[in-house]
Amino acid sequence: MRIDGKPYRTIWLAEDGWSVEIIDQTRLPHDFATTRLTTLDEAAHAIAAMLVRGAPLIGATAAYGMALALRQDPDGIDRAYDTLLATRPTAINLRWALDRMRRRLSSLPTGERAEAAYIEAAAVCDEDVGINEAIGSHGAALIRRIAEAKPGQPVNILTHCNAGWLATVDWGTALAPIYKAFEDGIDLHVWVDETRPRNQGASLTAWELNSHGVPHTIIVDNVGGHLMQHGQVDLCITGTDRTTARGDVCNKIGTYLKALAAFDNGIPFYVALPSPTIDWTIADGVREIPIEQREGAEVSALTGRTADGRIETVTVIPDGSPVANYAFDVTPARLVTGLITERGVCAATSEGLLGLFQEKRAAE
Repeated sequence: MRIDGKPYRTIWLAEDGWSVEIIDQTRLPHDFATTRLTTLDEAAHAIAAMLVRGAPLIGATAAYGMALALRQDPDGIDRAYDTLLATRPTAINLRWALDRMRRRLSSLPTGERAEAAYIEAAAVCDEDVGINEAIGSHGAALIRRIAEAKPGQPVNILTHCNAGWLATVDWGTALAPIYKAFEDGIDLHVWVDETRPRNQGASLTAWELNSHGVPHTIIVDNVGGHLMQHGQVDLCITGTDRTTARGDVCNKIGTYLKALAAFDNGIPFYVALPSPTIDWTIADGVREIPIEQREGAEVSALTGRTADGRIETVTVIPDGSPVANYAFDVTPARLVTGLITERGVCAATSEGLLGLFQEKRAAE
């Protein structure tokens, strides 16, 4: 995607050929800044502190984190794997990327590992871009069908959290269909949930859409159901950090409530996902997916820009009140209209997924 006319990915190899640069997403939307990663520990911190976030980008950063680690210690595969895996428990792309890197590198002579790690990490990133662009094309077809059914009116799409290009290497998952449809000239409008507690919708999704010129409106998290009741939402599209083999989806906290509202109002609820986000080893998302609990400060404090341009953090709860900060929830497959993957759109069922990924059926 482009920022001020310049094309960017969210992660890239620096000009020195070995360090890695990222967009520091904790500084958005008020300050666009990049950060250079040079060590395993810096890559792990970038993931844990959410300088990078979104399941596909977490996986890509972990892949480059492995490369940085092996540049320093070619025998350090297991240490790098364990260090990076411990950063975020919910997004399955993290483990997928680390397993891929370890398989590729473990059998190589130590002197060849670092170079091979950089090549493999770059391949992870390039593949992610292709996957997400394909998701965009398949999802845009859904938006086009709705547009054809209501000529002269915009298609109103509700999304939750940030599943745009900032959450991936490029294009995004849930926003990729929106970008594709917008570029195809389809009249559309996006309702952007603010997405507490970190406000990734208001700060990241809105920043992306604004930069790209896509019509949008920021709403507080609890407005979605009201809009659906009054016919102001045509479809919902969200991302997912882990999808089970039967189609349950785990996404940013609050997604389940949007799915319930959509179900009650007969509004299509789609989830866009790259195949590395599917965890084929589990079926029951509510029981089996670990839900990350993050520090309470994400709930108790808000950071923003004051009228005179200063960036300040303020406390918004009473002193002494305890905080629970569950980062994700699980939406059961029965509430999901369909899954948008790089191979097409399918029902949120075991058979739907296996119909697109026949190789998994053969492996059973």
